Amino acid sequence: MAVPDQAFDHPRLAEVYDALEGSRHDLDAYMAMAAEFGARSVVDVGCGTGCLALRLADAGCRVTAVDPASASVRVARSKPGARQVDWVVGDAPSLVVERPGLAAEMAVMTGNVAQVFLTDDEWDRTVRAIHSLLVEGGRFVFETRVPAKRAWEGWNGPGADVTVPGVGRVSDDYRVTETRTDEHGDVFVSFRSDTHFHADGTTLESHSTLRFRELGRIEQSLVRCGFHLGDVRDAPDRPGLEWVVVATRRSLHE
Repeated sequence: MAVPDQAFDHPRLAEVYDALEGSRHDLDAYMAMAAEFGARSVVDVGCGTGCLALRLADAGCRVTAVDPASASVRVARSKPGARQVDWVVGDAPSLVVERPGLAAEMAVMTGNVAQVFLTDDEWDRTVRAIHSLLVEGGRFVFETRVPAKRAWEGWNGPGADVTVPGVGRVSDDYRVTETRTDEHGDVFVSFRSDTHFHADGTTLESHSTLRFRELGRIEQSLVRCGFHLGDVRDAPDRPGLEWVVVATRRSLHE
């Protein structure tokens, strides 16, 4: 099973994650696509604290939500309406084992989830698992940042600064620690985030690495894992900076 970053699996960080992230307008596009595709059953891979899973369930979808960060899933399970969702601590390959026979009409990866898989083997293993979780013709929808836009260049400095009920003032800041480009043009960006709990002076540190894949490489991986690349859309919340990829599960007879 994938090992989550401390940012998602430390209890104190998971508790304040939603407050630091703020309004999740990026999820509106996924709600719209679930309606567009008529998806009545959805797998949310890398569900985090459950913001999208709960919205989908409230809209009448049967939702299975999986994440390797137990602290984030614990937060999700504590929210109103959480009993409508089947929450699983794990990843897509483990979900295949734990929910045999699951056949969803749509699978989603929001935020940076699709970029946490740093090797081709990790990514292919995940995509093949998602393929097996979908019905024939089911959609796999995920977002990934455009490497050429070099989003990481704006990641150094302060982030959010909020007051969380029962916790007090919390702020965070970021620093890129390393970037490298492989022979295919994919960029690997490592960064550190520090979250400051001002009430007791605690600072919690987390380290992350994301892979910015070129679109051609993404398409190749989808095809070899049993999908058609159906559509590449612009992310409404980051126009021109991010791709929203819509892939369709191929027929077993193709």
